[in-house]
This record gives sequence, C-alpha cells and structure tokens, in this order.
Amino acid sequence: MKKRSFGLIAIVCYKAFTASLLMLTSIALLFALKNYQYLQGFSDDYVLESKARIIDWLVEKILNFNPKTLAFSGIGAGIYSIVTAIEAIGLWYEKRWAHILVLVLVGISIPPEIYELIRGLSPIKLIVFLANVGVFWYLLRNFPKHKH
Repeated sequence: MKKRSFGLIAIVCYKAFTASLLMLTSIALLFALKNYQYLQGFSDDYVLESKARIIDWLVEKILNFNPKTLAFSGIGAGIYSIVTAIEAIGLWYEKRWAHILVLVLVGISIPPEIYELIRGLSPIKLIVFLANVGVFWYLLRNFPKHKH
C-alpha cells in the first residue's frame, strides 16, 4: 500500500469529519421538518424552570425557520455532505479530479469566510478559515503531476 503524506491524511480526515457533521445536520433539519407541528405544540407546552436552556434555544431556533427553509437547508446540507465525502474519497485515492474539486470549492469559500471574519470574529470562524486556507495552500503546493 502506498504511503500517504501526513498533510493528505489530515485533509482527508478533515473532509470526512465535515461530511459527517453536514450529514447529521441534514438529518436533524429534515427530522425537525417532519415533526414541525409536534415541535410547535411541544414549544407551547414545554416548561422546565430553565433546567434545559439548550432545548429552549434549539426549539426556538428551529421554529423561527419556515418549513420551506428547513427543507432547503436539510437537502442542501445533505447534498454538500455527499460532495464532501466524495472529495475525501477522491483525495484518499489521490485522484487529480479530487484535488481540482477541493481547490475550486475551498477557493470559492475563502472570500465569504473573510467577509464573515470582518463582520464578527469568533474562534470557530477563525479555525474554519485557517483550516480552509491550509487545505487550499497544501493542495495547491502538492498538486499531482499528470501521468502519461
């Protein structure tokens, strides 16, 4: 078996982790959509003397979205998780198309991430931005040579 560089393994793990989070998000959003009426009733009847603020916050956030937004977000997150998983698999097998796909998608995401950092700095935003810049730089620098 061919030995892969640490950088490539780290990027594949990062992409696999991201794909997993996106898939969980997609499932949660679509589950919330399917149970939207139940959540509305639950929100009206739910009283827990602030023992579970996270539940209050989560139900409030979900109910602030209209069902079409939940559906669009759930489907979008699901599709993006599949694309991200394909990127990870392609990078693992060191496919040239996967390098190109990741470079394009990460490159497209960097300007909006800079905008978000300017609007308000947070540790999560900064970590994601630095990780994406690192991925972009590494893949650009280690772009596979075309084999004849």
